[in-house]
Amino acid sequence: MPRTISVAAIQTSYGEDMAANIAKTEGFIRAAAAQGAQVILPSELFQGPYFCVAQEERWFTTAYPWREHPCVTALAPLAGELGVVLPISIFEREGPHYFNSLVMVDADGSLMGVYRKSHIPDGPGYMEKYYFRPGDTGFKVWNTRFGRIGVGICWDQWYPECARAMALMGAEVLLYPTAIGSEPHDATLDTAAPWRRAMQGHAVSNVIPVVGANRTGFEPWDGYPNGGQQFYGSSFIADHRGDLVAALGREDEGVVAHTFDLDFLNTHRAAWGFFRDRRTDLYGALVGARPA
Repeated sequence: MPRTISVAAIQTSYGEDMAANIAKTEGFIRAAAAQGAQVILPSELFQGPYFCVAQEERWFTTAYPWREHPCVTALAPLAGELGVVLPISIFEREGPHYFNSLVMVDADGSLMGVYRKSHIPDGPGYMEKYYFRPGDTGFKVWNTRFGRIGVGICWDQWYPECARAMALMGAEVLLYPTAIGSEPHDATLDTAAPWRRAMQGHAVSNVIPVVGANRTGFEPWDGYPNGGQQFYGSSFIADHRGDLVAALGREDEGVVAHTFDLDFLNTHRAAWGFFRDRRTDLYGALVGARPA
């Protein structure tokens, strides 16, 4: 009997009521589980609106220690009830430090640990460096009940090194919860297609399925260009070839799911030779190299 894994991505909109956002996410988790999904990915910082559009100190009050975060305390028991793995994105407080983090919950409801976002953006509409320290956990791969799961968070997804590191650590599926949409400094700039293609590239070069879960909807902000931020959805699941096997539109709310044969993927990954033919003896020479 081959080893298989069924993964799902949730795409929806969120407001300022954390309890309502958690309840909404729970409904989609139950819907995904009813479709047979075993690993179910909500989008980044689903606890509330994407507050990093501006620098406002009031949002620091919405951060919690990772074991005590309301999203974790509410959804970890649900993971145990449904027998599913839940990667839960949170705004984390550890003493005086704040992180954009993810708590991995195994299918028995146990907390497997925390990953803190490694790459922190800072630009118009995405002022995350005001709120978050760079992650100090290193990249993580979680040996869950259903397979080895690697997770990056939003801005991490633009870095091929992040995906390759997790693949080298033995990841069998890569997940990316995100919150990305309109660019206030340039109304003509739409990154939906490059966002998706970057992750499809990770799938190809690591011979691994990739799941991207983005939020959707319009979030109003006083004084913001066009009155607020529009998130472009486009959540998807890509197979080991980078082909889309499931996807949502820009404005859809819902769940996409797909099942993969892990034994086939492990053999196929070996056959491609991407890891066999790596030249680590050369990579070290590139560090600090300068043009002649």
